[in-house]
Amino acid sequence: MSSEELVPETDNAAVDSPEVAENSSPEVVEGSEDLAAGLDIGSQAVAGGEEAPAEYHEPVIRGKIDKFGTAWGTGRRKTSVARVRVTEGSGKITVNDRAFEEYFCIERDRELIMRVLAATEATGKVDIAIRVKGGGPTGQTGAVVLGIARALEAKNPSLHHALHEEGFLTRDSRMVERKKYGFKKARRSFQFSKR
Repeated sequence: MSSEELVPETDNAAVDSPEVAENSSPEVVEGSEDLAAGLDIGSQAVAGGEEAPAEYHEPVIRGKIDKFGTAWGTGRRKTSVARVRVTEGSGKITVNDRAFEEYFCIERDRELIMRVLAATEATGKVDIAIRVKGGGPTGQTGAVVLGIARALEAKNPSLHHALHEEGFLTRDSRMVERKKYGFKKARRSFQFSKR
């Protein structure tokens, strides 16, 4: 057998005919335009050119509501822990049975706490009672902010997106780095004297 006998015979006239050329190439081009119109980089084609719906994740609500309708939230930051109780009211805020302005003397801390209420438009509409212990002023402020945000979210779950966008529902996990042996602090060495 020669190599010519193994090759199947094709009708070159049929391939070169104008009817086959017209019918094959324009359909492919038109079809590819329709497919390409529904595609974006990194996405898949959707029937009818509609966009695929984004995945919806049900938010995890970490606050609680008791049988009296009071919302509770727990916040932590560094070594501070804050238990926050939110009820309907006139906007009174107490911290460890003291006035809000008296307990948090630093204006920056008071503004940070009030930003949570401003983001949810709850200023002057709720009474807040806070029990906070451990840590210092900065840690206690962060704990109170997270506790208030969680309690407000438990009271009204539709506030989740407003609180999440501002970052009030995110626990700040930064802690003090532990001291290492052979060092004065976590990374500070003892003073070195060459002579």
